[in-house]
Amino acid sequence: MEGSRFLSVSDFEEYARGRHGQAEAYFNSGSFLDQTLKDNVSAYSRYRFRPRVLRDVSQRDMSTTVLGSPVSCPVGVAPMGTCCLAHPDGEMGIAKACERLQLPFGLSTVSTVSIENIAAGAPHSVRWFQLYIFKERRLTETLVRRAEAAGFSALVLTVDTPVAGRRLATMKEGFKFPDHLRLPNIDASDGIFESLRTEAANVPYLEIIGRQMDPSITWNDVKWLLKFTRLPVIVKGVLTAEDSREAVSQGVSAIWVSNHGGRQLDGVPASLDVLAEVVDAVGDRCEVYLDGGVRSGYDVIKAIAIGARAVFIGRPALWGLVHKGTEGVVNLLQLVKDEVDNAMALLGVTTISEVHRGHVVHESFLPKL
Repeated sequence: MEGSRFLSVSDFEEYARGRHGQAEAYFNSGSFLDQTLKDNVSAYSRYRFRPRVLRDVSQRDMSTTVLGSPVSCPVGVAPMGTCCLAHPDGEMGIAKACERLQLPFGLSTVSTVSIENIAAGAPHSVRWFQLYIFKERRLTETLVRRAEAAGFSALVLTVDTPVAGRRLATMKEGFKFPDHLRLPNIDASDGIFESLRTEAANVPYLEIIGRQMDPSITWNDVKWLLKFTRLPVIVKGVLTAEDSREAVSQGVSAIWVSNHGGRQLDGVPASLDVLAEVVDAVGDRCEVYLDGGVRSGYDVIKAIAIGARAVFIGRPALWGLVHKGTEGVVNLLQLVKDEVDNAMALLGVTTISEVHRGHVVHESFLPKL
């Protein structure tokens, strides 16, 4: 598609296919049989719009807030690691694109650009830092303090990775993290990671980090983090009403409905299919976000109708990077914003707050002819 006009996210996907090099399976595959990965995308087709007509939609406003920060549209980019594998602009390109369009951005712990460089390169961005509670708690503590000092406005605690999922495609490919790239958030942690590398001589770089995933963490560790940091904490990786209620009782500021892009436990429901359960469980006690399978602004509006405060894309941002670095991400995000605006007009609403659950219906409730 070189030189042609990109009219949908799928055009970016088509362009990027085969251009990730050695990281193709690493970025685009899920875990085990990829059931959840595929279901994340197909779930949106199971929900149909219920538009209202003859409404004055000549003036529309997509803006909203996330944790009190104003954003131009309820769309953001989810934290993803090692983005410089897709393009040299990497996470910095995504952060700058989000800053330019006034959209929220999540920076991964395993980013190939440092916390401090992101803050310097996109100083006016709405930026959140994604975090794990590692076995070596000092590593987590150092990352939190760096994010606070760099002006990040929230922590995104990922809770669905006590161990890594069985990512068969990556295992078969034999993916190895390139020697020329580093993970500066991990490396620059007061020498903690260097001591871990010394203890695990001859162990691959990413595997050392993987060994720091702690299968023993509980809600008590979430309580520890809430007391330790002055930043609001978003819990990412929740799929049930039970865990949602527990998260709220602990005092988290938001819940992020996610199945890790289908990369953890294969066979769990699509994020969209459990969104209503989570929203109903927490009510108005905290904000709810969602990622997983989002491929258009129309998908975004469906999730907003069900109750999400904001919706985050993942892999499509990488496809934008592959196409044209920072500018590619800007183009992709602007396309999604244009689709959100179009969906609002055709749905018969003029502000995001007007979108409600009555604007969608699951296909199972449609009349059978």
